[in-house]
Amino acid sequence: MAAERDRGPFLGIGWAFPPQFSRAGRTGMVADEEDIRESLSILLATRPGERVMHPEYGCNLHALVFEHVSENVVAEIRHVVELAITRSEPRVEVEEVTVLPGPDEHGVLRIAILYRIRETNTVANLVYPFYVESGT
Repeated sequence: MAAERDRGPFLGIGWAFPPQFSRAGRTGMVADEEDIRESLSILLATRPGERVMHPEYGCNLHALVFEHVSENVVAEIRHVVELAITRSEPRVEVEEVTVLPGPDEHGVLRIAILYRIRETNTVANLVYPFYVESGT
């Protein structure tokens, strides 16, 4: 019990993504901040309804793939990302969501998420690439 207290707050532990297995049959695991980061990436890549037992889990980014990138679409991206995180990841509080063009500025947007881990009050960020194709 004292060893747990010395380690700090418990932020979670889960399988590494993508799943990794050793020759001995052990599953690769991640914990704490890395578990939260991977959880956020999985949340953003999952379509609502994709998980049968959790139909509301996911982010509706896929509905925007073929939209022409405009200020309205960028605002919608920020909204769906913040809504998904607020609804499905209680370990974090979203501070800011920014949508930026990718390095080549064609076909990819970078969704920069600044979040605070509630248990430790640590600020972290995640940049999620969102691949879009213009609908026009």
